[in-house]
Amino acid sequence: MPKTMEKGEAAVLTSEEKKILQALQGDIPVTSRPFAALGKEMNLSDDDVVRIIRRLEDRGILRKFGAILRHHQVGFTQNAMVVWAVPEGLIESVGERLASFPEVSHCYERTPPFEGKYNLFTMVHLKTADIPSSIRGMAEAANMDDYQILTSDREYKKSSMTYFPAEIPEKDGGE
Repeated sequence: MPKTMEKGEAAVLTSEEKKILQALQGDIPVTSRPFAALGKEMNLSDDDVVRIIRRLEDRGILRKFGAILRHHQVGFTQNAMVVWAVPEGLIESVGERLASFPEVSHCYERTPPFEGKYNLFTMVHLKTADIPSSIRGMAEAANMDDYQILTSDREYKKSSMTYFPAEIPEKDGGE
């Protein structure tokens, strides 16, 4: 079994691993068997694709796999980032409580704290409810009173990072 990557260590990737990472950093097919569709493009079985993904994970190269939800397209009309000033000994319990709300898509600790005190961040998405009143309810449930609601006026970018751009074929004729 290959060893796990050490922090700062450069990975040596096979061509299959690189192709799979290229495919995973973009949109994957919306189908009941997305890895079979990816594998077909690379002449691999879906089992091969999954095996390679697991190997990349075991080696510490691939840390997580996620999806970007275009929340406006599925009916969520309001969203806000809420930053919370949580006492050090309560971060885990407050984080778990806030993360339990279905309208919270992200909940994470931030170090160093934003503005020196806001150390827990939540991303809240709602379809129709009033953001301030919903967040007040969350604050009461978590017994928290020091927070700020940050809303966005405009979205400038929502895309995954591209670590492995597609290869650009060289032109013939020395151009």
